[in-house]
Amino acid sequence: MIDLAGKRAFVTGGGRGIGRATALLLERAGARVVVGYRDRKPPPPLVGVGGDLGDASTAKRVVADVMKGLGGGGLDILVVNHGVWPPDDVPLAKMTDAQWEGTRRANLDGAMYVCRAAIPHLARGGTIVLVSSTAGQRGEAFHADYAATKGAVIALTKALAVELAPHVTVNCVAPGWVDTEMAAKPYADGGRKAIEQSIPLGRVASADDVAGPIVFLCSPLARHITGEILNVNGGSVLCG
Repeated sequence: MIDLAGKRAFVTGGGRGIGRATALLLERAGARVVVGYRDRKPPPPLVGVGGDLGDASTAKRVVADVMKGLGGGGLDILVVNHGVWPPDDVPLAKMTDAQWEGTRRANLDGAMYVCRAAIPHLARGGTIVLVSSTAGQRGEAFHADYAATKGAVIALTKALAVELAPHVTVNCVAPGWVDTEMAAKPYADGGRKAIEQSIPLGRVASADDVAGPIVFLCSPLARHITGEILNVNGGSVLCG
C-alpha cells in the first residue's frame, strides 16, 4: 500500500538497528536509499556514506556525497536516526563534561548539522523524520544527558515543522525500549524480563516495529501530519 517508487532517501545511523531496518523498508517500498554511518558500514544491498555527523564540516560533506550517490535531483526523504545512549547510570552531579558534550554532540549537534546541510536539497513535498525517545518526553533519571538531547530533538522537530511548512513535513518518532545493541547492558542478567513486565504489550520493540511508523510518516498516507511526536513504546509511556 505504501509506494515510494522514485523517491530519494537519506537515513542516518543506517549501519545497524532502527536505521538499517528503516533503510531496508524504504527500499522495499521502492525508494532509492543512501545511509549514513559512523563506525559500522551497512551490509549490502545498502549503500553507505561514512562520517561523524557531530562535526559540522563532516556533516556537510556527507550530505554532498549522499546527493552524488542519489544521482542528483534533490532529496525527498530525510530520516535523522543516529545517536548514542551511554548505558551506565550516572547522576548529573557526577557527570563529566566529556560525557555531556559527547552525548550532545552526537544526538543534538549531529541532528542540527545534518538537517542544516540537507534542507536546501529537499524537494517540494519532501519530508523529514527525526528519531527521539520517550526519554525526551518524560526524562530519564541518571541519563540526563540523553533525555535532554532527545527532548531538544522534539523541540527541533516542532520548530522545523512550522519553519518548513507548507512544502515539507517534519515529524518525530519516539521509541521506548528497542531490541538493539545500544541497550544490551540493561537487558543482561534478567534485566530484559523486568523491563518487559513494565510494558503493557509485554515485549521490547524490534527495530522493524519502529521502522514501520517511520516509513508511514515518510509516505503520502501521512501527508497532512506535521510537527507530530509518534510514540512507539508498547504503551509503556502514555504521553501525547
